[in-house]
Amino acid sequence: MLSVVIPVLDDAAHLERLLADLTRTCREAEVIVVDGGSTDGTQDLVRRFPRVTLIEAERGRARQMNAGARVATGRALLFLHADTTLPPGAQGAIQDALRSPGVVGGRFDVRFDSPRPIFKLIATMMNIRSRLSGISTGDQGIFVRRDTFEVMGGYAAIPLMEDVEFSRRLKRQGRLACLRLRVTTSARKWEREGALRTIVLMWTLRLLYAVGVRPARLHRWYYGGHADGSAGARGFPNSGNPRKTAGTH
Repeated sequence: MLSVVIPVLDDAAHLERLLADLTRTCREAEVIVVDGGSTDGTQDLVRRFPRVTLIEAERGRARQMNAGARVATGRALLFLHADTTLPPGAQGAIQDALRSPGVVGGRFDVRFDSPRPIFKLIATMMNIRSRLSGISTGDQGIFVRRDTFEVMGGYAAIPLMEDVEFSRRLKRQGRLACLRLRVTTSARKWEREGALRTIVLMWTLRLLYAVGVRPARLHRWYYGGHADGSAGARGFPNSGNPRKTAGTH
């Protein structure tokens, strides 16, 4: 069975659509929503879906995903953002990919929910970069065998780059499946901050992380907040909690 783990924080506006979609397209999957302290009615919304499990955890996307994995019963885990929807056939594609003994996990290709040409180009470059490097971001719907996840110790409890760090360790465990089916994710962060500015910012973060700058320091620099996941003076939602960012593409 597949367990879908969704970390959330004040995501009611997007979560209703996602949960309705999952109950139609992934009927056999276990769906677990992990709330980090929402105040927008997220928990009340989740309770309207009787087949969805709701748990609470300490705020922080990595912590919340680990908490969801601990209660999951599936042999495969899919970590999904609240504003990212799966394509038709996603569950079957994951199951097919994991039938190969050497495959330990993988991710989907991605597209944005905006029709603007710049976002088609960004998505194409993200998919190519991910396929060549083996590094995935949370927007791409990372999936993994449960036993592999446990051997790895789950996600590192860092406030930023948890998806990149996890991907780097995951590809050392075995082969990754780069599925060409495309998840659809929100472009709102990119549209709000500007596509080109966001590209430069994300690659700057990746470069600094690659040369050894600590994620907590990157988090404070980017968000002006604290490593515990609180929002900073710049007003951005943060990747230390599950609110949407552009990802470190």
